[in-house]
Amino acid sequence: MSSPHARRGGPPLLAPALVWAVLTVLAAVLHPGTRPGADPTMTLALLHDHPVRAQLSALVLLASAAPLAVWVGAVHHRLHRLGLRVAGPTLGLSGGLLAVAMLALSGTAQWAAVAAAVPGGEAAATGLNALSFALGGPAFALMAGLLLAGCSVPLLLAGLVPRGLAWAGLVLAAVAVVALVGLVVPPLQYLLPVVRFGGLIWLVWVSAVLPVSRRRVAEPEAVA
Repeated sequence: MSSPHARRGGPPLLAPALVWAVLTVLAAVLHPGTRPGADPTMTLALLHDHPVRAQLSALVLLASAAPLAVWVGAVHHRLHRLGLRVAGPTLGLSGGLLAVAMLALSGTAQWAAVAAAVPGGEAAATGLNALSFALGGPAFALMAGLLLAGCSVPLLLAGLVPRGLAWAGLVLAAVAVVALVGLVVPPLQYLLPVVRFGGLIWLVWVSAVLPVSRRRVAEPEAVA
């Protein structure tokens, strides 16, 4: 008979997922920002005319990295507790931690862009704004796609969550790869919100339905 400790699934998933979701939405509402191809004058005016909102958004974006990091570590632990000691969860962990880093760097670059939005700082402000977009947009999407794929494949093969949910994670991961090309093909940048907010819903949903434990894991080594 297994001990109570062995049956534990580790830290809860829903709480950090919900906190990350709230902070992500709040950051977008406070300061939606501009894309790199936007008129530099418009970018500078947005940062200069609404510095408090832009800096609050940067602060919230930076803070959102913390609950996401907690979720990434917790889901990796949960998947191992469920017997999925395979490559997928580890790849998901790597992608998740890199996504956390992208969020933190994006928030920091956005804060610096606001500080540079003064007369004579047009080049620095627009450059930092573009850097913030690249880190929090395509780079974050790609790393988040790795997290989604790393979790979805073993969950699909092990049947631990509804198949539609696991497939949704794989579809979002594929969209994330395409969205990366948005760095050089601007129309594809419209896929970025699909990855960010679709992934947000996916994280919350998985957190709500992923079991804490199961009595028996059948052939865990066969799960890719």
